[in-house]
Amino acid sequence: MTEHQERHLQSSDFLTDIVIGMSDGLTVPFALAAGLSAAVSSTGIIITAGIAEIAAGAIAMGLGGYLAGKTELDHYQAELRREYQEVETVPETEKKEVRDIFARLGLSEEIRQKAAEEMAQNKKLWVDFMMKYELGLDKPDPRRARNSALNIGLSYVVGGIVPLSPYFFTGTPLSGLKYSCIVTAICLLVFGYFKASVTGQSPWKGALRVLLIGGLAAAAAFFVARLFTQA
Repeated sequence: MTEHQERHLQSSDFLTDIVIGMSDGLTVPFALAAGLSAAVSSTGIIITAGIAEIAAGAIAMGLGGYLAGKTELDHYQAELRREYQEVETVPETEKKEVRDIFARLGLSEEIRQKAAEEMAQNKKLWVDFMMKYELGLDKPDPRRARNSALNIGLSYVVGGIVPLSPYFFTGTPLSGLKYSCIVTAICLLVFGYFKASVTGQSPWKGALRVLLIGGLAAAAAFFVARLFTQA
């Protein structure tokens, strides 16, 4: 008999950070460059503005990731302290909550009672159980805030360089925009395909969805800039 192999998504936090950083990094600088291409005649201006936007965007996105991770950790620690206080001050109430959780799993009254009493002998195990199954909270990695900031910020930089890079090698903004559209479209398709694959969705649908979003953002920026420059 062949051994069953379970396949589950690993490092979901890391992948989430990469998706957040890359998706914004590919689309926001792309839209900015497209808009400026319709408004200015110098690629130098687009490059300068693009680099400034990538730097500011990476810092802002990284800071957002840091604050989100820090908030998650602070929330967990506050709930952990509350649970420890409750098992000390109202242990019978907490035992009843344990029995209620097991009841929802379909265990008999005898087993629920015995499991609650056994669990009460180990305070840490008891509190960890309540955190996970009563509150639905998993212990966050204490390095999560720092790692999230780095992952999102660096992903934003990598994503942002892609649409900006053609402007370094072309003489006019519209020529740079043409090559930027090609390079960015390929990267959006690859990124969307990968993102959908690791999350169990249809890869090609995911690729086309990401490409459509990025294309619409750039087109909107381009035509708005063109409208104002011709007004």
